[in-house]
Amino acid sequence: MGIPDTKPDFSQQIAQHLPYLRRYARALTGSQSSGDAFATATLEAILEDRAAYANDPSPRVSLFRAFRLVWQSAGAPDDAQDDIPARRSLEASAQGHMRSLTPDTRQALLLNSIEEFTPREIGDIMDVSEADAEDLIASARREIENSMAGDVLIIEDEAIIAMDLHSIVTSIGHNVTGVGRTRDAAIKLGVEKIPDLILADIQLADNSSGIDAVKALLDQIGEIPVIFITAFPERLLTGDKPEPAFVIAKPYNEDQVRSAVSQAMFFSSTETLKTARV
Repeated sequence: MGIPDTKPDFSQQIAQHLPYLRRYARALTGSQSSGDAFATATLEAILEDRAAYANDPSPRVSLFRAFRLVWQSAGAPDDAQDDIPARRSLEASAQGHMRSLTPDTRQALLLNSIEEFTPREIGDIMDVSEADAEDLIASARREIENSMAGDVLIIEDEAIIAMDLHSIVTSIGHNVTGVGRTRDAAIKLGVEKIPDLILADIQLADNSSGIDAVKALLDQIGEIPVIFITAFPERLLTGDKPEPAFVIAKPYNEDQVRSAVSQAMFFSSTETLKTARV
């Protein structure tokens, strides 16, 4: 009797990568509803031409390549609107700001720093050479890191990690307004000095929730970009709405944090938004 084949079938392999495609689509479009629409269209395209993808040695690369084709066929739209009315003006401003990026650089950087594809895999996804993919990533980093500086609130209970995040954030020109180790401390810091960006863990020192801290803080100060850095990314990529655009899994690397901070700041900070908070 032969050994039964326990390898997941193609549908199962695609399904396990879907939450990460949704994360990527949300970050790329700036809209959860628009991102989900593109993710759905991608699945439909794969189902219509299953044979073209089923034999690919990397279902993950196949999934993102299919998304890229759907995105291109739609003309890479940049006028997405979020399904949360309070965010629509922010998203519209952010999308207008994003149009200043060189074409394709944002996609390459998201694929590399957030989804952790190699330049070679990015080349396969975007139908460019590995060298061209590396150039796109480097260009995006230069454009985004040079774009602006802002205030960052860190919500993290582990002192060593908090110090590391502080060092990374300040090394790219941003100012850290404080480090909150508990829900209440984080809210107090955020209200005292409204940040342009929040970096948050989800499990804090007194067993309080970083998610609750962020929600409570945003209720008081309004919508600003949030990056969750957590050992439990599955708690945030559930399919429930809303989901954060940026979720980085621990253990992280410096490049992931630098890129996510720069992108989130660039994506959501405009003079209009800064003026609105005065």
